[in-house]
Amino acid sequence: MQRVNRAAVRVDGEVVGEIGAGMLVLLGVTHDDDAASADKLVAKLLALRIFRDAEGRMNEPLGDERGVLCISQFTLYGDARKGNRPSFIAAARPELAEPLYERVCDLLGAQRGVFGARMEVELVNDGPVTLMVEV
Repeated sequence: MQRVNRAAVRVDGEVVGEIGAGMLVLLGVTHDDDAASADKLVAKLLALRIFRDAEGRMNEPLGDERGVLCISQFTLYGDARKGNRPSFIAAARPELAEPLYERVCDLLGAQRGVFGARMEVELVNDGPVTLMVEV
């Protein structure tokens, strides 16, 4: 998850999702994830106090005035501990991952990429603030 000033995703040169200030979520799904873990993750993301308050401290949650862009990212579960070619065995198969990705996007009210597509993601960090959020 990254706090951004703006972010966009393109597929085949066409913008399919974009936001101004808000949160860019790179979502990886593994084998033991389910609807309950997706719901828990969404609740955590919505409650994270990562945005500046009036005094400039990270103390505000996402709220209604900021956007979310969510990108499916199976490579987050890449394992490069052995050899030089990552293994993606820990990433969930598409038939499990795609419905959970769509669930997270729907619950967040997120702009989104295209599941399984080759995407170009552009972002301007705000801070930068980048967190790995696991539930």
